[in-house]
Amino acid sequence: MILVVGGAGYIGSHLVKELVEKEEVVVLDNLATGHEEAVDSRAVFVKGDLGNVEDLESIFSKYPIKAVMHFAAFSLVGESVQDPYKYYENNVANTLTLLNVMLKHNVKNFIFSSTAATYGIPKEEIIVEKSETSPINPYGRSKLMVEQILADFHAAYGLNYVVLRYFNAAGAHVSGEIGENHDPETHLIPIILQQLLGERESISVFGTDYPTEDGTCIRDYIHVTDLANAHIAALDALLNGTKKAETYNLGNGVGYSVKQVIEMCEKVTGEKANVILGDRRAGDPARLVASSDKIFSELGWKAERGLETIIESAWKWHNK
Repeated sequence: MILVVGGAGYIGSHLVKELVEKEEVVVLDNLATGHEEAVDSRAVFVKGDLGNVEDLESIFSKYPIKAVMHFAAFSLVGESVQDPYKYYENNVANTLTLLNVMLKHNVKNFIFSSTAATYGIPKEEIIVEKSETSPINPYGRSKLMVEQILADFHAAYGLNYVVLRYFNAAGAHVSGEIGENHDPETHLIPIILQQLLGERESISVFGTDYPTEDGTCIRDYIHVTDLANAHIAALDALLNGTKKAETYNLGNGVGYSVKQVIEMCEKVTGEKANVILGDRRAGDPARLVASSDKIFSELGWKAERGLETIIESAWKWHNK
């Protein structure tokens, strides 16, 4: 069985939907930000907490867990600056609790959701895994700390792991059954679509004077199902022993500006957005675009879906 911690959240629930096709899955989620109804009915659902040893012990004692996938992090950059304790406690301390129980039960395969935020403000146009990691907020630092812990645990205890550094996950499942459902919503594509549906008055663009083609920030968007399939490729590599300690970027390798994303949303929906231009936000890099060449060359994975497909799938879900 595979334990998916945080499997009721946005990315976790999409991963579970793909993973149940080939593995038995148990999901642990405290539903702080997740939704139980988003968990595929073929998975076992346990309401509990990553930081609660009793919750973890009961799962590892009851089920033959062979690998753990960890999605249960807080991930709002602004909130991490205002409340760093919350981020270090959940994202670092609670992950240590999980790793300790895993090792006690001799479970040695771990897949970790990390982030482009570990790179901070990159010096390169295209970010590779060897690019300097210099996070500029507690969220990014909390993720990088866990990456360093995993390297140390691999060396000391033989814990095998794959770290997956996400760029901008977006879109919804092709079925339209599950999609991006955050409260508050902070991600660009759902905010635009909510405005186009009449659920918001306007869309704010933060900064129009960046050193980019149209002055707005450029980001790399990856469909959430492509992301899920990368986790399954990583799991296969751990279980068959071909990988023991690896880090991969997950992106499309193509950057789109905020203005381009708004225009694509308008094209897909046939609606016109109400856009308000504002000042830059602190800590927003001008450009974050991933090279995913490493995971393609080693695991054969690449993103299959482009921006238009991402937005079409999200629009279908938002309309439901």
